[in-house]
Amino acid sequence: MSKQVVRLGAAIALALTAGSAVAGGAQDVTRATLDNGLRVVIVRDALAPVVTTEMNYLAGSDEVPDGFPGTAHAVEHMMFRGSPGLSKDQLAAIAANMGGAFNADTTQGVTQYYFVAPAQDLNVALHVQSLRMRGVDMDPASWAKERGAIEQEVSRDLSNPAYKFYEQLQAQLFEGTPYAHTALGSRDSFDKTTAAMLKQFHDNWYAPNNAILVIAGDIDPVTTLAAVKADFGDIARKALPARPTFAFKPVQAKTITAPTDSPYGSVYLGYRMPGTLSKDYATATVLASALASQRAALFGMGMDGTALYGTFGANLMSQAGFGMAVGIFPKGGNPQPVLRRMRSILAEAVAKGIDPALVEAAKRKAIAALEFKKNSVDGLANAWSGALAFQGLDSPDAMKQAIEAVTPAAVNALARATFDPAHAVTAILTPESSGKPVAGKGFGGAESFASSPDKPVVLPDWAAQAFAKLAVPQSMLKPVSTTLANGLKLIVQPESISDTVEVFGQIRTNEDLQAEKHQEGVADVLGGLFPFGTTSMNRLQYQQALDAISARANAGSHFSLAVPSAHFAEGMKLLADNELHPALPEQAFAVVQRQVAGMVAGQIQSPAFLARYGMDKALLPVGDPQLRFAKPLNVMRLTLFRVKRYYERTFRPDMTTIVIVGKVDPAQAKSVVEETFGGWMASGPRPDVDYAAVPANKRSQFHVPDASASQDSVQLAQTIDVTRDDPVRFALNLGNQVLGGGFYASRLYRDLRDKSGLVYNVGTSFDLGKHRSTYAVSFGADPDKVAAARAIVVRDLKQMQHEPVSEADLKRAKGILLRQIPLGESSFGAIGGQLLQLSTEGKPLDAMTIAGQHYLQLTAPQVQQAYAKHIRPDGFVTAVKGPAPKS
Repeated sequence: MSKQVVRLGAAIALALTAGSAVAGGAQDVTRATLDNGLRVVIVRDALAPVVTTEMNYLAGSDEVPDGFPGTAHAVEHMMFRGSPGLSKDQLAAIAANMGGAFNADTTQGVTQYYFVAPAQDLNVALHVQSLRMRGVDMDPASWAKERGAIEQEVSRDLSNPAYKFYEQLQAQLFEGTPYAHTALGSRDSFDKTTAAMLKQFHDNWYAPNNAILVIAGDIDPVTTLAAVKADFGDIARKALPARPTFAFKPVQAKTITAPTDSPYGSVYLGYRMPGTLSKDYATATVLASALASQRAALFGMGMDGTALYGTFGANLMSQAGFGMAVGIFPKGGNPQPVLRRMRSILAEAVAKGIDPALVEAAKRKAIAALEFKKNSVDGLANAWSGALAFQGLDSPDAMKQAIEAVTPAAVNALARATFDPAHAVTAILTPESSGKPVAGKGFGGAESFASSPDKPVVLPDWAAQAFAKLAVPQSMLKPVSTTLANGLKLIVQPESISDTVEVFGQIRTNEDLQAEKHQEGVADVLGGLFPFGTTSMNRLQYQQALDAISARANAGSHFSLAVPSAHFAEGMKLLADNELHPALPEQAFAVVQRQVAGMVAGQIQSPAFLARYGMDKALLPVGDPQLRFAKPLNVMRLTLFRVKRYYERTFRPDMTTIVIVGKVDPAQAKSVVEETFGGWMASGPRPDVDYAAVPANKRSQFHVPDASASQDSVQLAQTIDVTRDDPVRFALNLGNQVLGGGFYASRLYRDLRDKSGLVYNVGTSFDLGKHRSTYAVSFGADPDKVAAARAIVVRDLKQMQHEPVSEADLKRAKGILLRQIPLGESSFGAIGGQLLQLSTEGKPLDAMTIAGQHYLQLTAPQVQQAYAKHIRPDGFVTAVKGPAPKS
């Protein structure tokens, strides 16, 4: 449900004219403030028949009572437990029926509740939001159940060493202020929290005059505003409590050291920076971007071998924030040279200033990013919520104007004020091994779980009518597909929502099947060499050329380009130059080879790798090529000649698909691609890059110790005899929505979280290949809850085999899958990814519509038969990664 987010901040949005509605410019923006103080922004975006609603309450962990840091987070959880006039089960069913995203974020000063749904369901989303503003069911019994789930979330995040460092960093930088604690909360405080305390927080802060509603999508602004007024207009405004004050103390320098289960180590230099409401906010944004540039010295640490990687990042809240220089070093490596170099780079930035060219490039990049936000319905909503609720601005355009006004002198002044070693927090996270996998003793024991009968959920009339009729939605995509003379597939989907173009490309390769014996790791080394430029431009010249046109590009077996449409041809020329004529310099090869070997050395000892490899060994036969993995010795024995030979053999136009989405004419796109990629030729027969079929696995279990974790990460997996082209996949996918999809209304969610509080989240997935496939269930739980949770998973799967699903569950599952069709077209990224996957799998480009027609016709007995025939509830391999089991 909730998630501890990286996007931090709080803001008091600028007041809008009371009782007014103003149409806003070319972007088709309508603004209004209702008489009760609710501020509304409606942004029309016709990319797809999809809508995003974001209700931003201007209260978060800043406003919690002393000693109860997770109160806002707990209220966010309870908002999903039902409201007067809408039961918990009805809310779950409505959210599932919509088929999109229904979730929330708790941050320091803003708690956001959002829907991403088909536009036809807008009125349902608005009515749900209004009911939850009016009140929430906060009875002690419901809180007792939800407390178990939220404590699992706390355990999950505290199992992450990076998060634990983040907690310490905030405590040091913001001592004595609400920012000294994160929004997550602690198990101790939740144990003392009462339902009455949560209701009081909701009653104090969840008011129309303390909220901003952002709606973006393919909607009519006039009727949408009328619906908002009908749902929210009679909710009374409230007298808001006083907000907390911030009295920041000078930061005392401190060094934090901690172990990590990561395959590499990290060095951080953290500094307090201006917040989103500061006059220096835009300057701070540009400073952070300039320092993170691929042409800057921190990134250069990864290019000259000082570190595996280097960058700079910033998390800015309303009153203040922090910036961090980051350096990555290999397991067993010495972090001190990396730390010295990072300090030297920041000291030079203070003494000599930031390169003005990097400042100007950072400004162009930040401004271009605002235009790219239009390429996603929810991204556009996020941009408006960020501007109004988090940044205290009037619109995203206001941020553009602020960025344009930033000068190199202002950036240098802020660097001098920020990067003072006497006020830096230094952190070194050193990787440590947790132990080898050990065979499990099995699960079960004396516990027994009787299945609670599923009661049909009767929806309110206003919701039931919205979901009454099922139909395959009409796709808005009209891709133009062609194959060039060299075998390269080109797909173009024109879109005019923004003045940008995004390119998605893939070359079908498989190192396991294509690398020579003892050359595992060659693909990683090759991938690490692409950033070093082309045969005609070194890496700095290449990046400078991209910066000049505000473009982003990545080359390799998966490649991409994001570029303003006016510079599409230039961007494609640069992308093709890097893809087809990579420099692959000898000096860079030596650097990358050492880096990959260092990363591999740590990776193969990490709990995550040991769990993944242990699962593969249990699922696959001995000697299967998928069991190949790189070792440091393999990597260090590679030569540049072998890397180049691998590139020549595997990078082929007849194994390549390029998808172009954006403001471009298909004929123009084809002409540009023919000019830039048309001369690329392949030799020899096309390789087979698909794994062969494998027999069914045997049941087994194992445990991977993870000393840094306080919670177990559990995966149950098995091989199945269904491929991506098998017609029975439709029945399995439909059943998967009943069992593990739809999140709030799925059987596993209800049984594992809602009824028992055993887990925070649970997921199920089919990974269907051309010849081999797997089915998996994953969840996180405290060690003493794993056996009980696993037993429920097995029980619910057997129920799927022995009983047909109810008509209500079947209809809801169909509705989810059908509504996901337009949701899959609601961003350039979703469109590009979908078309790329369909093409590389050899499926028709309208395969989603075809799938919808299959789902519509399926029956409950067909789903039951599919699970009975192809799923083995007692045939799972169970992998547990977490604290060492108690003897």
